[in-house]
Amino acid sequence: MGIAVTWVLYAVFAVWTLYTLVAVYHWLRYSHASWIAFPGLALHLYLSLALMSYALSGNAFLLTAYLP
Repeated sequence: MGIAVTWVLYAVFAVWTLYTLVAVYHWLRYSHASWIAFPGLALHLYLSLALMSYALSGNAFLLTAYLP
């Protein structure tokens, strides 16, 4: 059962990666004048990767102090 959950999370990660790449492309292509684009993208990527890392391995690097 644990292996199935891991593979489901890998599939979710793959969909998230594709969605994020498309979102980043459109955000940079059509909102390049926005001063919040780069910090917003950086925050999104950091938090998403931290949560996905936590889901897959139980380690969320700098977020571990805030997670149960």
